[in-house]
Amino acid sequence: MLTTRFVDGAPDWIDVGTPDIEGTTAFYGGLFGWEFRPAGPDAGGYGFFRLADRIVAGGMPTAPEQGPPAWTVYFRSPDADATARAAEQARGSVPMPPTDVKGQGRTAVLADQAGVPFGVREPHLLKGFEAAGEVGSLCWVELYTPDIARAAAFYHAVLGWETSAVTFPDGVYTSVNPAGTGDDGMFGGLVPLADDPTEAVSGRPHWLPYIGVDDPDAVVARAVDLGGRVRMPATSLAGVGRLARLEDPYGARFAVLKGDPRQS
Repeated sequence: MLTTRFVDGAPDWIDVGTPDIEGTTAFYGGLFGWEFRPAGPDAGGYGFFRLADRIVAGGMPTAPEQGPPAWTVYFRSPDADATARAAEQARGSVPMPPTDVKGQGRTAVLADQAGVPFGVREPHLLKGFEAAGEVGSLCWVELYTPDIARAAAFYHAVLGWETSAVTFPDGVYTSVNPAGTGDDGMFGGLVPLADDPTEAVSGRPHWLPYIGVDDPDAVVARAVDLGGRVRMPATSLAGVGRLARLEDPYGARFAVLKGDPRQS
């Protein structure tokens, strides 16, 4: 499960790139109660979302040439440069080479063999988000990909992930965990893009972060009032919980969940 007891290969950060940082912070502030604090005059507009004075995510203004508005999921690495080289050797790419970020850590944005961007962080002062696996914070991540076997091989080579099959009433789900952590380390899953009606419409493979909430239905209604879009209405899934998939006013995708995806 997702915690702040970080291990190599596990998610330790998320941030959103947006053309309108003020509008974006207003949206997530109204939706989750997050407070946005700029990182400083030299941070290029980057800042931290906080909930109950704990950092839960980051946000930054982006230009059109940097790609569409989106959430990026970052994974802990003991050596960002070595991980970037491993991604290239596994037929991925390195859109943003490893860079030191004001003493907070060394980060890079990589892309898997299907072109899906993700981040890696070699932590220094900032170990990662300060809340996870609870209401208002990241609780799960999913990769929607055209080829699960190929994706599993890529992330195993780059981040050391292990996969396992979890049987639910509606089918079999491919879960992922850092090397050697077993079921207790599960933090996300791999989903066939073509098999999911909501995600297959776009045809674009991507990572999807899930934020924990107490009442998905209320969050969906609030998201619409704030200018967001519902991609999948609040739905109960046996053995999972109640979830919904949303899009903020600028097009960044995310999901909300009440329940533990590992529960039986």
